[in-house]
Amino acid sequence: DVAVDIRKGSPTFGKSVAVELSAENKFQLFVPKGFAHGFVVLSQDAIFAYKCDNYYAPEYDSGILFNDESLGINWRLPEVDLKLSEKDIKQPVLKEARVFDFKDNLYE
Repeated sequence: DVAVDIRKGSPTFGKSVAVELSAENKFQLFVPKGFAHGFVVLSQDAIFAYKCDNYYAPEYDSGILFNDESLGINWRLPEVDLKLSEKDIKQPVLKEARVFDFKDNLYE
């Protein structure tokens, strides 16, 4: 599970954190507003559930290209083994993405 700070003006803008979640370690990851979120399943099967703080709003649905070199995310699987949606493949790199304003915590 990976979270990336997309709050323009934040001291940690573009930085990411990755946490392995499993039935054994029972970890959870809280991804606050202003952060992008992505995950990869490392096992043969998994149940993945998440909660949101608001109703789905498609006009705010955006993302970042998973393999943006500026992020340096290790997805722990070869890229050819990743099963990505059309939406995920077409996302922009961070420097071209729609991001939050750190001061106002709103989309720019």
